Amino acid sequence: PGADPLHKVTIIPRGRALGLTMQLPTDDRYSYSKEYLVNQITILLGGRSAEEIVFQQQTTGAGNDLEKATEMARKMVCEWGMSDKMGPLTFGKAEEHIFLGREVSRPKDYSEETAILIDSEIKRIVTDCAARARQLLDTNLEKLHILARALLERETLDGEEINRILIARPFQEAPAPA
Repeated sequence: PGADPLHKVTIIPRGRALGLTMQLPTDDRYSYSKEYLVNQITILLGGRSAEEIVFQQQTTGAGNDLEKATEMARKMVCEWGMSDKMGPLTFGKAEEHIFLGREVSRPKDYSEETAILIDSEIKRIVTDCAARARQLLDTNLEKLHILARALLERETLDGEEINRILIARPFQEAPAPA
């Protein structure tokens, strides 16, 4: 609940990714709730959490997911005013450079103290979501292993196949972080 439906999961490497989890939205969205974004970050951190649970180690495999999760948390805090600690404010207006080879940059239009608070809020959101992902997987460890075995056998599972596996053993929810 509170996330886009699962479309496909594969362990076939594509580009720099060692595998892929695809979700497809059921309808067009023009805005996102805080709950939706927290759930998306939790989903992004699921792979890293599974590595830690199953292999008791971290690898570089989750690098892109960590980058996306951190960027989403940064936008929640700096662009969308979704931080109770920072309030309904925006920080650092994006500037687009017209010169080739230049990226969009964010000038710092706030104090060093505010920058520290922003960083701590981004970290809090990501670490809370990582803890939630870990708790969900710990609570549903048997399902994690069943899905992992199915992926090792077939390499790719679509959303319906995953749902059939999970329906046999309903998934237990973990509370959302505040």
